[in-house]
Amino acid sequence: MSRSIITYPIHIRDQRLELTNERCIFWKDYNLILLSDTHFGKSGHFRKEGIGVPQDVMQNDLNRLQHIITSFQPKGIIIIGDLFHSKYNQEIVLFDHFRKKNHQTDIHLVAGNHDILNKEQYDQLRIIHHGQKMQIGPFTFAHDINDIQVDSNSYHFCGHLHPGISIQGKAKQRLKFPCFYFTESYACLPAFSLFTGMSMIKPQKNDEVFIITNDGVIRV
Repeated sequence: MSRSIITYPIHIRDQRLELTNERCIFWKDYNLILLSDTHFGKSGHFRKEGIGVPQDVMQNDLNRLQHIITSFQPKGIIIIGDLFHSKYNQEIVLFDHFRKKNHQTDIHLVAGNHDILNKEQYDQLRIIHHGQKMQIGPFTFAHDINDIQVDSNSYHFCGHLHPGISIQGKAKQRLKFPCFYFTESYACLPAFSLFTGMSMIKPQKNDEVFIITNDGVIRV
Protein backbone atom coordinates (compact mmCIF):
# COMPACT_ATOMS: atom_id res chain seq x y z
CA MET A 1 0.00 0.00 0.00
CA SER A 2 1.32 3.46 -0.93
CA ARG A 3 1.85 5.89 1.90
CA SER A 4 0.01 9.20 2.03
CA ILE A 5 1.67 12.08 0.22
CA ILE A 6 2.18 14.96 2.64
CA THR A 7 2.81 18.44 1.25
CA TYR A 8 4.38 21.66 2.52
CA PRO A 9 3.27 24.79 0.60
CA ILE A 10 5.73 27.56 -0.26
CA HIS A 11 5.80 30.51 -2.69
CA ILE A 12 8.66 31.49 -5.01
CA ARG A 13 8.38 34.31 -7.56
CA ASP A 14 4.63 34.39 -6.91
CA GLN A 15 4.37 30.72 -7.88
CA ARG A 16 2.68 28.13 -5.68
CA LEU A 17 4.80 25.07 -4.93
CA GLU A 18 4.13 22.05 -2.75
CA LEU A 19 7.13 20.18 -1.37
CA THR A 20 6.33 16.53 -0.76
CA ASN A 21 7.59 13.67 1.37
CA GLU A 22 8.05 11.74 -1.89
CA ARG A 23 11.08 13.89 -2.79
CA CYS A 24 9.35 15.89 -5.50
CA ILE A 25 7.65 19.27 -5.90
CA PHE A 26 4.19 19.94 -7.30
CA TRP A 27 4.15 23.24 -9.20
CA LYS A 28 0.47 24.11 -8.89
CA ASP A 29 0.35 27.08 -11.28
CA TYR A 30 1.64 25.00 -14.20
CA ASN A 31 0.33 21.61 -13.04
CA LEU A 32 3.82 20.08 -13.24
CA ILE A 33 5.82 17.73 -11.04
CA LEU A 34 9.48 18.65 -10.49
CA LEU A 35 11.97 15.98 -9.47
CA SER A 36 15.58 14.99 -10.03
CA ASP A 37 18.01 12.09 -10.02
CA THR A 38 15.78 9.08 -10.53
CA HIS A 39 18.78 7.03 -11.72
CA PHE A 40 16.54 4.38 -13.24
CA GLY A 41 18.53 1.30 -14.24
CA LYS A 42 21.16 1.82 -11.55
CA SER A 43 20.41 -1.41 -9.72
CA GLY A 44 20.58 -3.36 -13.00
CA HIS A 45 23.89 -1.68 -13.82
CA PHE A 46 25.28 -2.73 -10.43
CA ARG A 47 24.11 -6.32 -10.86
CA LYS A 48 25.76 -6.44 -14.27
CA GLU A 49 29.00 -5.48 -12.52
CA GLY A 50 28.56 -8.34 -10.04
CA ILE A 51 27.22 -6.27 -7.14
CA GLY A 52 24.22 -7.91 -5.49
CA VAL A 53 21.39 -5.36 -5.54
CA PRO A 54 17.73 -6.43 -5.13
CA GLN A 55 15.77 -6.44 -8.39
CA ASP A 56 12.81 -4.59 -6.89
CA VAL A 57 14.78 -1.35 -6.24
CA MET A 58 13.75 0.32 -9.49
CA GLN A 59 10.20 -1.07 -9.39
CA ASN A 60 9.70 0.48 -5.96
CA ASP A 61 10.74 3.89 -7.30
CA LEU A 62 8.44 3.49 -10.30
CA ASN A 63 5.60 2.60 -7.93
CA ARG A 64 6.26 5.82 -6.01
CA LEU A 65 6.22 7.82 -9.23
CA GLN A 66 2.97 6.15 -10.27
CA HIS A 67 1.45 7.10 -6.91
CA ILE A 68 2.51 10.71 -7.47
CA ILE A 69 0.92 10.81 -10.92
CA THR A 70 -2.29 9.23 -9.62
CA SER A 71 -2.45 11.68 -6.71
CA PHE A 72 -1.69 14.96 -8.52
CA GLN A 73 -2.79 14.19 -12.10
CA PRO A 74 -0.10 16.51 -13.53
CA LYS A 75 0.03 17.39 -17.20
CA GLY A 76 3.76 16.74 -17.13
CA ILE A 77 6.88 15.86 -15.16
CA ILE A 78 10.17 17.74 -15.37
CA ILE A 79 13.11 15.52 -14.47
CA ILE A 80 16.09 17.74 -13.68
CA GLY A 81 18.77 15.34 -14.80
CA ASP A 82 19.97 11.78 -14.32
CA LEU A 83 16.79 10.07 -15.42
CA PHE A 84 18.77 6.94 -16.24
CA HIS A 85 21.95 5.91 -14.51
CA SER A 86 23.96 4.55 -17.44
CA LYS A 87 23.61 2.75 -20.76
CA TYR A 88 20.43 1.02 -21.85
CA ASN A 89 19.77 -2.16 -19.83
CA GLN A 90 16.84 -4.47 -19.22
CA GLU A 91 15.54 -2.37 -16.33
CA ILE A 92 14.72 0.41 -18.78
CA VAL A 93 12.17 -1.99 -20.23
CA LEU A 94 10.31 -1.54 -16.93
CA PHE A 95 10.32 2.18 -17.53
CA ASP A 96 8.97 1.62 -21.03
CA HIS A 97 5.99 -0.28 -19.57
CA PHE A 98 5.46 2.53 -17.07
CA ARG A 99 5.67 5.10 -19.86
CA LYS A 100 3.04 3.34 -21.98
CA LYS A 101 0.71 3.21 -18.99
CA ASN A 102 1.15 6.96 -18.44
CA HIS A 103 1.31 8.12 -22.05
CA GLN A 104 -0.98 11.07 -21.31
CA THR A 105 1.63 12.63 -18.99
CA ASP A 106 4.47 14.48 -20.70
CA ILE A 107 7.96 13.72 -19.42
CA HIS A 108 10.56 16.45 -19.92
CA LEU A 109 14.24 15.73 -19.34
CA VAL A 110 16.91 18.31 -18.59
CA ALA A 111 20.08 16.36 -19.28
CA GLY A 112 22.36 15.34 -16.42
CA ASN A 113 25.83 13.85 -16.46
CA HIS A 114 24.42 10.29 -16.39
CA ASP A 115 21.99 10.82 -19.27
CA ILE A 116 23.95 9.18 -22.09
CA LEU A 117 21.28 7.44 -24.18
CA ASN A 118 20.98 8.51 -27.80
CA LYS A 119 18.17 10.62 -29.25
CA GLU A 120 16.40 7.64 -30.82
CA GLN A 121 16.21 5.85 -27.46
CA TYR A 122 14.74 8.90 -25.74
CA ASP A 123 12.26 9.30 -28.60
CA GLN A 124 11.19 5.66 -28.32
CA LEU A 125 10.50 6.18 -24.63
CA ARG A 126 8.49 9.35 -25.43
CA ILE A 127 10.80 11.59 -23.45
CA ILE A 128 11.07 15.26 -24.45
CA HIS A 129 14.80 16.07 -24.26
CA HIS A 130 15.71 19.70 -23.56
CA GLY A 131 19.50 19.56 -23.42
CA GLN A 132 21.21 21.03 -20.37
CA LYS A 133 18.80 23.90 -19.71
CA MET A 134 15.07 24.54 -19.76
CA GLN A 135 13.02 27.60 -18.86
CA ILE A 136 9.32 27.91 -18.05
CA GLY A 137 7.84 31.13 -16.70
CA PRO A 138 10.02 32.52 -13.90
CA PHE A 139 11.99 29.28 -13.43
CA THR A 140 15.08 27.83 -15.09
CA PHE A 141 16.01 24.16 -14.75
CA ALA A 142 19.55 22.74 -15.00
CA HIS A 143 20.98 19.56 -13.52
CA ASP A 144 24.21 21.06 -12.13
CA ILE A 145 23.92 24.66 -10.98
CA ASN A 146 27.63 25.13 -11.75
CA ASP A 147 27.04 24.49 -15.45
CA ILE A 148 24.89 27.57 -16.08
CA GLN A 149 25.03 31.30 -15.58
CA VAL A 150 22.81 32.16 -12.61
CA ASP A 151 21.10 35.54 -12.95
CA SER A 152 18.42 37.46 -11.09
CA ASN A 153 15.93 37.30 -13.97
CA SER A 154 15.03 33.73 -13.12
CA TYR A 155 14.91 31.41 -10.14
CA HIS A 156 16.85 28.22 -10.78
CA PHE A 157 16.15 24.60 -9.88
CA CYS A 158 18.84 21.93 -9.98
CA GLY A 159 19.69 18.44 -8.78
CA HIS A 160 22.98 16.54 -8.96
CA LEU A 161 24.06 17.21 -5.36
CA HIS A 162 21.63 14.79 -3.63
CA PRO A 163 21.41 17.24 -0.69
CA GLY A 164 21.09 15.96 2.86
CA ILE A 165 21.45 17.49 6.29
CA SER A 166 22.63 16.13 9.61
CA ILE A 167 20.62 17.01 12.71
CA GLN A 168 21.36 16.19 16.33
CA GLY A 169 18.60 14.20 18.02
CA LYS A 170 17.46 14.39 21.65
CA ALA A 171 19.87 11.62 22.63
CA LYS A 172 22.72 13.58 20.98
CA GLN A 173 22.85 11.14 18.09
CA ARG A 174 23.28 12.51 14.56
CA LEU A 175 20.41 11.84 12.20
CA LYS A 176 20.72 12.33 8.44
CA PHE A 177 17.81 13.30 6.21
CA PRO A 178 17.38 14.10 2.51
CA CYS A 179 16.21 17.66 2.05
CA PHE A 180 15.06 20.43 -0.24
CA TYR A 181 17.70 23.17 -0.18
CA PHE A 182 16.73 26.73 -1.12
CA THR A 183 19.11 29.65 -1.54
CA GLU A 184 18.21 33.16 -2.69
CA SER A 185 18.94 32.32 -6.33
CA TYR A 186 18.40 28.57 -6.71
CA ALA A 187 16.91 25.43 -5.17
CA CYS A 188 18.49 21.99 -5.09
CA LEU A 189 16.15 19.01 -5.08
CA PRO A 190 16.84 15.73 -3.27
CA ALA A 191 17.49 12.60 -5.30
CA PHE A 192 14.17 10.97 -6.08
CA SER A 193 15.67 7.49 -6.08
CA LEU A 194 15.91 5.83 -2.69
CA PHE A 195 18.98 3.97 -3.99
CA THR A 196 21.34 6.96 -3.72
CA GLY A 197 23.64 8.54 -1.20
CA MET A 198 23.49 12.08 0.15
CA SER A 199 25.88 15.01 0.17
CA MET A 200 25.69 16.91 3.46
CA ILE A 201 25.07 20.61 2.93
CA LYS A 202 26.16 23.57 5.07
CA PRO A 203 23.39 26.16 4.79
CA GLN A 204 24.27 29.84 4.86
CA LYS A 205 22.44 32.47 6.89
CA ASN A 206 19.60 33.20 4.45
CA ASP A 207 19.20 29.69 3.07
CA GLU A 208 16.15 27.55 3.79
CA VAL A 209 16.19 23.81 4.36
CA PHE A 210 13.23 21.43 4.45
CA ILE A 211 13.98 17.90 5.65
CA ILE A 212 12.02 14.95 4.32
CA THR A 213 10.69 12.20 6.57
CA ASN A 214 8.17 9.43 5.99
CA ASP A 215 5.60 11.55 7.81
CA GLY A 216 6.07 14.87 6.04
CA VAL A 217 8.30 17.82 5.20
CA ILE A 218 9.73 19.93 8.01
CA ARG A 219 11.37 23.35 7.81
CA VAL A 220 14.53 23.52 9.93
